[in-house]
Amino acid sequence: MSALLLRLAGAAARSGGRLGWSRGAAAVAAAGRPLSSVTGTSGQRRNSAGVEVRNATFRSFCTAPSPTISYEQLKELIGSQSIVLIDVREPWEIKEYGKIPGSINIPVGEVGAALQMKPEKFKEKYNRNIPTKSEGLVFSCLAGVRSLKALDVAVSLGYSRAQHYLGGFDDFVRHEPPVKQ
Repeated sequence: MSALLLRLAGAAARSGGRLGWSRGAAAVAAAGRPLSSVTGTSGQRRNSAGVEVRNATFRSFCTAPSPTISYEQLKELIGSQSIVLIDVREPWEIKEYGKIPGSINIPVGEVGAALQMKPEKFKEKYNRNIPTKSEGLVFSCLAGVRSLKALDVAVSLGYSRAQHYLGGFDDFVRHEPPVKQ
């Protein structure tokens, strides 16, 4: 671990403090890939999946859960009932294609407002208690782009255990059928 920290410090020093951290930077560094792959040539920051991340804050890779989870990890978390799974697709997408069992639908554009609602309003609108800031949240969408945006919003609001399912609904239906409404 100390070798990794020294490598991170050296990379930050070489970049003059301009190292563009994204949520995937810790995963990239831990995988032994060069940190320079996190920042694009035009200054954009990209996560480990290559998705551009704007105004992202770096979460400590020592204590925070990985921000990206796989199908297997999602199934384990759903089975343990230790998360709130939020599908950030539009309602018409849920009606047309179905949803991951146990998920609630909060469109990506409404996530910030929803997570700041009064508890009774949230329960009335989404038929469940509002998640606490220490509760595990997992965001999903069709393929991982909108869920990453929702993750950024949740982290900025203080949800320290927020994650996103990178494969999204597309990946989920490769493994099992969705729930139709």
